[in-house]
Amino acid sequence: MKQNLSTLLVLATALTATAQTKKPAKAPVKTVQSYTVADKNVTVYTTAEKSDYRISKTETLTFVDNKQPFETEPCIFVDPTVKYQTLVGIGGALTDASAETFAKLSKKNQQELLTAYYSKDKGIGYSLARTNIASCDFSSGSYTYVQDNDKDLKSFSVAHDEQFKIPLIKQATAAAGGKLTLYVSPWSPPAWMKDNNSLLQGGHLLPEYRQSWANHYVKFIKTYEAMGMPIWGLSVQNEPMAKQKWESCIYTAEEERDFIKNFLGPTLQKSGLASKKLIAWDHNRDQIFQRASTILNDKDAAKYVWGIGYHWYETWTGSGMQFGNVRQTHEAYPDKALIFTEGCKEKYDVNKLDDWTLGERYGYSMINDFNAGTAAWTDWNILLDEKGGPNHVGNFCFAPVHADTKNDKIVYTNAYYYMGHFSKFIRPGAKRVGTASSRDMLQATSFLNTDGKLVVVVMNQSDEKLKYSLWIKGKAATTTSLPHSIATLVVE
Repeated sequence: MKQNLSTLLVLATALTATAQTKKPAKAPVKTVQSYTVADKNVTVYTTAEKSDYRISKTETLTFVDNKQPFETEPCIFVDPTVKYQTLVGIGGALTDASAETFAKLSKKNQQELLTAYYSKDKGIGYSLARTNIASCDFSSGSYTYVQDNDKDLKSFSVAHDEQFKIPLIKQATAAAGGKLTLYVSPWSPPAWMKDNNSLLQGGHLLPEYRQSWANHYVKFIKTYEAMGMPIWGLSVQNEPMAKQKWESCIYTAEEERDFIKNFLGPTLQKSGLASKKLIAWDHNRDQIFQRASTILNDKDAAKYVWGIGYHWYETWTGSGMQFGNVRQTHEAYPDKALIFTEGCKEKYDVNKLDDWTLGERYGYSMINDFNAGTAAWTDWNILLDEKGGPNHVGNFCFAPVHADTKNDKIVYTNAYYYMGHFSKFIRPGAKRVGTASSRDMLQATSFLNTDGKLVVVVMNQSDEKLKYSLWIKGKAATTTSLPHSIATLVVE
């Protein structure tokens, strides 16, 4: 796999209300605007297994008349006048682990990584980021921001973050052009606020500390903002139904609903932070509908909630990815946003850095999540070391990019390129538009950017090469999907 970013991406070019109560599901918006491809060309960018293609410009297509394709003609049908959700952004998490690994790289490689992720022209243009409030498993050790039993949070300090995490957040923001949509998530309240007196192994927030814990979110947000890092949003709790050997805290659906309704929501409002996007759930797709319905059917809780966050780890139970649950949640609560808040390939194995399924998992999830109504998509760690860490409980995982810190090298897995097929070309503010594939081996989604450029992403997970046409309004542009490939087709 090629790892010289300038070579790999030299040909690629950059493109660039919350309702208070439950309402009936909305139909997609059918605009009155017409759309024509008469004078447009299609530029194709491809990443494919067993090739040198990595977001490489592979061909330019033209449209020809094809009023009605036959069933024998594989097609991706796109109607840019049928519009769905608006994209908030695509990006990854700036964790302690990513920041500590980043700090071990040479200045040259640090700059390469920042360019690779955040430059719209020379990289893949990440526009979204998540970071942890206090420690998580992807920290070198457990830590908090307040001293024991400091209910009034007088000792609150983020000094811990000033060594690695805050410098990375600031550099990533600068690399993204000075604006990076950042949201924050806690893994656990301080141990003394919990019934198990531990940061780890789940436990519950004690009732007498609910207000103090709500104040803690405000302290964190205002402290970071005073240090020059605007916070766009926050989630209530990372994985609230997981008792983990690392930092974790359990909230039932009713407990999360009541904490939002009686403590966190009002506290954000009273503190001047009502505009921050509050995200509920922040766990897997398997229980997303149950959690959303419990919280959002309560108007006094729902009025504080911007959207529902979710992860992809329901697969640990043996299940496949449950996109139907995401779609049903969107249909039931169309005025609340959906945001994919975390996903990664677990159980790191250095011998599998070239495994092509790494990227295919991202492509498969992103296409289906977007098609189910998701408005934002966030990878987990942007960078990990040669061991899949650091991680203080040995929960080592894959990231799209790994650093060999001993030899000062950067390794780009194909997951980086698969994500780039979306983040580089589909920009914040883009509208998802009507898209349908006539072959199940071709997964596809499409967005119309604010600059008028139409972006169609097509993925082929099969071993077969397939000729197909991009069909829009009676005209078709024909190309071939390579085995185990992802392609971005830009119509302009």
